[in-house]
Amino acid sequence: MPKDQTQAPRSARFAVVVLFFLTGVTFASWAARIPAVQTRLGLSPGELGVALLAIAAGELVSMNLAGYLAARFGSRSVTVMASVCLSVMLPILALAPALPVLVALLVLFGASFGSVNVAMNTQGVAVERRYGRSIFSSFHACYSIGGLSGSLAGGLMAAHDIALLPHFLGIACLGSILTLAVARSLLPAHADAQRAGATFARPTPTLLALGLIAFCVVLGEGAMADWSAVYLNTTLRAGMGWAAAGYAAFSIVMAVGRGVGDHLTNRFGPERMVRLGGLVAAGGLTLALVVSWVPLALVGFGLVGAGFSVIFPLALSAAGRTSKHVSGTAIATVATCGYVGFLVGPAVIGFAADVLSLRIALGVVVLLSLCAAAFARMVGGGKPTENGPRLEINERTEASLL
Repeated sequence: MPKDQTQAPRSARFAVVVLFFLTGVTFASWAARIPAVQTRLGLSPGELGVALLAIAAGELVSMNLAGYLAARFGSRSVTVMASVCLSVMLPILALAPALPVLVALLVLFGASFGSVNVAMNTQGVAVERRYGRSIFSSFHACYSIGGLSGSLAGGLMAAHDIALLPHFLGIACLGSILTLAVARSLLPAHADAQRAGATFARPTPTLLALGLIAFCVVLGEGAMADWSAVYLNTTLRAGMGWAAAGYAAFSIVMAVGRGVGDHLTNRFGPERMVRLGGLVAAGGLTLALVVSWVPLALVGFGLVGAGFSVIFPLALSAAGRTSKHVSGTAIATVATCGYVGFLVGPAVIGFAADVLSLRIALGVVVLLSLCAAAFARMVGGGKPTENGPRLEINERTEASLL
């Protein structure tokens, strides 16, 4: 293959890696400084909850629109604009004088975050097709690494009483400069724009099944984020230090799992990886819920991270390869399903814990992990080739679902 044909995918892959990392850093930087925002504006817990809900509202509104725009005009332009907007919005949040202004700004921040997520995943699918093998999990590994880096940096800033504005300005400058620096390396519009077929995706059985997988797994991720520490502290009486280690084990192992996920997927295939991932997550959480020894429970939470690590990226990759939809709109639909799970899951588990117990309530995540494993065949088994068949299971498998 000529050098110019191999160089472009490599530079595009590096550009997508940078964007995933920056998105993780930016959002984690905001999350790490939420207590500082609450203190600065004197927000009650209820008022803070309203503000945080604004991020979700912005994301849900923007995801399908971003998918349509990426399909219509190509994912490169949408990715670059959304990434720059996300960076620019960060220091503006530090200037919010009151709750109503903060809510309005967080809607825009959430819209930028949702848009860049859909657009850069669409670009990632296009790059993966050029490679002809699985590389998608590595992008999400970089997002996880970015999130861990942003959380660590945010914690250090908070510990040294660095004000919000200089912290957020630094992250914004880094994000904007790096985004513009790699923008030309992204694949051009003709790589994934399909103007004739650019419509909002109608939910076929295949797309609904992929959305269900995303819903199950991302709900589980939200449950681990919100309830793992609570479970260790209140149910197992682990203490605050050990309790924080539960989500840390989950996050670190998930990042590692995504780092090696492409190698394993290329060896064993996406269907087997999703099935195995769902079973490992279910087994790991079952272990954490039935044992009383804290170190073994931490091992269980780590196994949940290992199991979940590749499932959501593979569901998005499969959505981008469905033959009945353009990549942007299909990815937006599946990503939205996943994010709905992230929103409703922790609350549902909380309500169930009030009625039953937190141990039983978290058992819902075990069942959902098994559900994801049961639908593993929907991610297909073919390689993500550029010109070959995209996801070949559609008509045959859809018929079996009807």
